[in-house]
Amino acid sequence: EYMGIEQFNQIVNYINKMDDTYDVIVCGTGLTECILSGLLSQEGKKVLHIDRNPYYGDESASLNLTALWKVFRPGQQPPQYLGTNRDWNIDLIPKFVVASGQLVKILLKTRVARYLEWKVVDGTYVLQVKEGGIFSKGGPQLFKVPGNSSEALKSDLMGLFEKRRCKNFFQFVAKYDPAAYKPGQPRILEGVDLDKTPFMDIIKKYELEPNTVDFVGHAVALFTTDDFLPRPAIETIEKIKLYMDSIGRYGDSPFIYPLYGLGGIPEGFSRLCAIYGGTFILNQDIDEVLFENGQVCGVRSGDQVAKCKTLICSPSYVLNTGHTNKVKQIGQAIRCICIVDHKISAVHKEAESVQIILPQRQTGRKSDIYIMMVSQIHQVTKQGFYLAIISATVETDNPEKELDFALSIIGPVKEKFIKISPMYKSNTNSSDNIFVTNSLDPTSHFEGATENVLSLYKQITGNDLDLVNLPEDENE
Repeated sequence: EYMGIEQFNQIVNYINKMDDTYDVIVCGTGLTECILSGLLSQEGKKVLHIDRNPYYGDESASLNLTALWKVFRPGQQPPQYLGTNRDWNIDLIPKFVVASGQLVKILLKTRVARYLEWKVVDGTYVLQVKEGGIFSKGGPQLFKVPGNSSEALKSDLMGLFEKRRCKNFFQFVAKYDPAAYKPGQPRILEGVDLDKTPFMDIIKKYELEPNTVDFVGHAVALFTTDDFLPRPAIETIEKIKLYMDSIGRYGDSPFIYPLYGLGGIPEGFSRLCAIYGGTFILNQDIDEVLFENGQVCGVRSGDQVAKCKTLICSPSYVLNTGHTNKVKQIGQAIRCICIVDHKISAVHKEAESVQIILPQRQTGRKSDIYIMMVSQIHQVTKQGFYLAIISATVETDNPEKELDFALSIIGPVKEKFIKISPMYKSNTNSSDNIFVTNSLDPTSHFEGATENVLSLYKQITGNDLDLVNLPEDENE
């Protein structure tokens, strides 16, 4: 069952001094760092986990009202009309979990899934700008992405003839079976070499319209830009297959969401780490990374030193200790948390959780904008309120202006919190045994973060994480 922070604290091994030797020190309790600390602790490593914040989750945390106001409006108190802290678990980032994705496999493998309760997301909507006709109104409209064949037949997402062409395309994709190909064997499907053929050539073969391409590439394959079009078709087809495999696994949506907010996921992996002997220090920053013969040997905080053989940290910890060469900034993300007292009017009136995708071409941008809405049934808001959170990649020198269209979809806002964050990726070969995680991207899911986990796990251990032989009990 869900474990609140009070129960969590009862089983965590907290320490006040960093005066011991560890196999691994992890700085930051974001999702990527927590998964790695849980996996390595489970494998017998002695782990120390440090975070400068008083809460778990770092940028993937879920905060109560007091904590949220402390981060965004220090010195002020939340208004009384919002109720008490226990009613709120507010995500700092808007993401859902792909039902058949890598994160779910890791949750099942480690059995961290048992610590969490989930709800299926009610629907995904995609923006399309339609041309007006004799009997139809043109302009930007939101359309529900079909979750089953019945919805597909009734959907206004595309016309009758385009539905037939799109159906033929999806039948082609459904025939792709990765298990049918040996390692290194050319992946040829119906005479098409998927590793060499650009995806745009397949689009041309099935004569798909531009709006359908946006739907397939951005709402199904979940790409954030149109860069997938000239790339090898296999990249897009594998993402579409993941989406198709996720539909029906737990419901008619390919996305799921944990009760009490996304912060429960890093908390769950922290619990795994603690069960296997990991120790934790919150409210603790580091001042220096220590080296011996070119290899990391520990960290210092004030006059305290903790020794280690391996250091894993989020970008901010290497930046704050002067190791700016270990990361590379790749852009900025803007996220806007909105507390509202109404549902988003453009979606189904019974929907309590939705994802809205605004493809780049439809809004004249270079990348997509995402909106997530969750509600009281997810134990994240007070009754009568909703959370609508926007995320996007910053493209101009006026980032807040870039969100105007998304905010118009959400409607009147009671409280709004905006944060612009630099995005970093690792720029080191880790020859000194320092492994830096990547910043969380502004996409609507965690697949990028879990790819980062799997890559770092292999670099640290020398082995691939086995995500094939999973526990059979999926009731977890």
